[in-house]
Amino acid sequence: MSFRQYRLDDFTDILASKEAVPGGGGASALVAAVGIALGNMVGSLTVGKKTYADVEEDVKDLMEQAKVLRAELLAGMDADAEAFLPLSKAYGIPKDDPTRASVMEDALQKACAAPLALMQNICRAIELLEGFAAKGSKIAISDAGVGAVCCKAALQGASLNVYINTKSMQDRACAAEMERQADEMLKEYAARAEQVYELVEDKIRK
Repeated sequence: MSFRQYRLDDFTDILASKEAVPGGGGASALVAAVGIALGNMVGSLTVGKKTYADVEEDVKDLMEQAKVLRAELLAGMDADAEAFLPLSKAYGIPKDDPTRASVMEDALQKACAAPLALMQNICRAIELLEGFAAKGSKIAISDAGVGAVCCKAALQGASLNVYINTKSMQDRACAAEMERQADEMLKEYAARAEQVYELVEDKIRK
């Protein structure tokens, strides 16, 4: 069964166990999905209000994008598990097995690709939250800030799943490229998420 179909108490039970999956990647995907859902909540509380009639179409567009992205982020919970399971099995291959190195290298690259893809989706979520924070209803604006905090944490979490695997890769050029991509997303979008939080905090504390 897909992890996104688990009850929350069951998901967190297995997350807390010694099972190989779900792990930090799946948790990061879930947290990011919660973050963008909060952005969509802001949109839902904005559309139809006369005060925000001039931005209603923009907000509707943000909501449609957020709906699609939320599904992709939830799918990322399973994608991360599918990418990591071969690596967890590869670690069990005897060290004297001549196929171990090549199997490990392939598994490591795939285990890095999944959180990199997740990071890309989280960056998109942060971009949408910028829009919700700028155009959303003031009575719900705090939820855009919470969403940004969630997505920043998810972005940082996904990056760790890249770095922990690139360090073991034999193809150092490939590892360096993956780390570069993660570094760039982390640098730009963690800052942008923080800016959303600061914008929201400023609006609600005035």
